[in-house]
Amino acid sequence: MLELDEIAGARSGSGVAAPLALRIAKKDQIASGIYAFELVAEGAEPLPAFTPGAHIRVLAPSGEWRKYSLCNAPADAGHYVITVKRDEQGRGGSVSLVDQTVAGQILPAQAPDNAFALVEDPGSLILIAGGIGITPILSMIRSLGEDSAIPWSLYYLTCDEQGTAYRDLLSAPPYGPHVTLHHSLANHDRYDLWPVLEKPNKGHVYCCGPRSLMKDVRDMSGHWSSSRVHFESFIEGGERKPDDTAFTVALARSGRSLEVPVGKTILEVLHAAGVPVPCSCESGTCGTCRTHMLEGVADHRDMVLMPEEKDDQIMVCVSRARSDKLVLDL
Repeated sequence: MLELDEIAGARSGSGVAAPLALRIAKKDQIASGIYAFELVAEGAEPLPAFTPGAHIRVLAPSGEWRKYSLCNAPADAGHYVITVKRDEQGRGGSVSLVDQTVAGQILPAQAPDNAFALVEDPGSLILIAGGIGITPILSMIRSLGEDSAIPWSLYYLTCDEQGTAYRDLLSAPPYGPHVTLHHSLANHDRYDLWPVLEKPNKGHVYCCGPRSLMKDVRDMSGHWSSSRVHFESFIEGGERKPDDTAFTVALARSGRSLEVPVGKTILEVLHAAGVPVPCSCESGTCGTCRTHMLEGVADHRDMVLMPEEKDDQIMVCVSRARSDKLVLDL
């Protein structure tokens, strides 16, 4: 367990000191393999405010920084609530948070950031969540209040009832009438979202979930205004492929060359080398880490770039290289 003096010196992947020490007030299993953590400030300082769709990064016992959406209402100023799915196939952060933490333990954290912000006056809302992607959506719903003047509908898609976080909450009033729950295993098929997205309106669409769901929604909402369709992935570093290989990134301004191994992102390698690159979502959905590419062929894995931008732009938080080397304008 980290002591407070160790927390003060903890560093994130971007080289920014962690300003928060959060104590686990409660840790409850809320679905199969899914745990809710209530986090409070360790000390007299109030917790920084946040907005719907925001996330924090916490330092897991494994030593890895991991991003988790805040799923309580922003008005709940006295605590944060994050929800963690224990993923055996992940990078170890979720497993260590679930298996190696107890109530009362201190977690180093960074202040809230938001790459998936709910716009002001959205008109109406179509909310689409896949699996643990419900977490930022839940904060949005809670922020609207029980008697929201903003019309909204949630389509919450999971494999089965047992693995559906907050199922009872979202099935009951006041939320239940707005919510469509679909379990693909029980229904033996995927939910057809085309009738939901077929007719664009002046509202906004928010989608958070696995890459396959986001790609489907992106394809089906291509006739919507791009400014009205918003995505966030719950998987940092993007999708991984069996044929991933190591490659080199050359930094044109400094003349440095860095090796990007399998299992590490360009962004992680850059930050570890002290190269400052802004970032937020780290899942290829917000566009903050957009970097100019001078040479090489990228393996694009983001949800942001237009086809005409892919020859000379890259999102370094998720994308890799098809060539042996990429030359970046850094």
